[in-house]
Amino acid sequence: MVLHPRLQHPFHPPFPLAKGPAVWRGPELSATVTTAELDAGHVRELEQALRVARQRDVPLLRLTHEDFPLPRTAALLRRLAKKLEHGRGFVLLKGLPVERLGTADVSTVFWCVGRHLGVAVSQNAAGHMLGHVMDTGRDLADPATRGYQTRAALPFHSDPADVTALLQLSAPRTGGRISLVSSGALHNAVLERRPDLAARLFRRHRLDRREEHEPGELPWHELPLAVWQDGRLSLRYDRLRLDSARRFRQEPRPQPADAELFDLLDDLAASPGFRHELQLEVGDVLLLNNHAVLHSREAFEDGPDPAHRRHLLRLWLTPHQPRSLPDAFWGGATAAGAGRGGVPPCDVVSPVRAPLAHFPSRPSALTSVR
Repeated sequence: MVLHPRLQHPFHPPFPLAKGPAVWRGPELSATVTTAELDAGHVRELEQALRVARQRDVPLLRLTHEDFPLPRTAALLRRLAKKLEHGRGFVLLKGLPVERLGTADVSTVFWCVGRHLGVAVSQNAAGHMLGHVMDTGRDLADPATRGYQTRAALPFHSDPADVTALLQLSAPRTGGRISLVSSGALHNAVLERRPDLAARLFRRHRLDRREEHEPGELPWHELPLAVWQDGRLSLRYDRLRLDSARRFRQEPRPQPADAELFDLLDDLAASPGFRHELQLEVGDVLLLNNHAVLHSREAFEDGPDPAHRRHLLRLWLTPHQPRSLPDAFWGGATAAGAGRGGVPPCDVVSPVRAPLAHFPSRPSALTSVR
């Protein structure tokens, strides 16, 4: 028997295989299954809802789905939410008119679309709920730097939230492609190829909090990579945080077999037989279920023209009907209902080291994004 501290149910090898539509391999996928498109009627409804939101004069982050009525589009979003939780674990929504709306209005639309899908949670220690993914000139070698602030390649990982939503505002000159891989397919491949490593998926490992913690708190979370709950597999993996946690003096020390497991996961995820590659276009919204899908990003180069600089808006969301999770899976609340996961805001925040985009305080209040 493999014991898992704070988990409700120990696991008895042999481990079960993950099954269902969330277990897929990249070459098997069809765009018709994983892509949805906003039609002209959806866009008109979004623009009408934007006018309603302006008239209500509510601060952006206080807007709810009730402030942004979408009688027809809401039905589409409910279908997408169902696909995220019970389908492939990701959906690409195309057709948001970024260029016509402009950055300020599209920020409002994106936020409100997210509120129809769930509850937003904080993405960093500063408490940012609507994040900007762009190169700010920072270096991942700095333990206080997060991947979204750089142009570096990011290995396969999951974000510490139920759902990630990404809206492409502008594309880089070169690079920046996103790849996805099924967590269930990776789990099954580990069982088939290295069953001796399988138990380590369910043991606790330390993940670096990247300096986003209160004074006196531990600078890492100690969490299992995978859990089974109610017959469903959930996997959380972030090699960058796992490796950088080694900078702390910790007992017991990570074992060589842990590195073997991480190397195997990385190799499988990057192989053409598992990954699904995407090149986002301006106006694309990528929705990811972080329990079912890992994502990576290749390095990119921006051009001198702002139109050729990679810039995405990001939301981390708790769905209105999230899956059940055991208490030990995140370093925070896991109960369904209110927002869970994310990065808790800190009372003491270090000064910003590089220019960041400003967030609109009210609908359409954002006049420039650097």
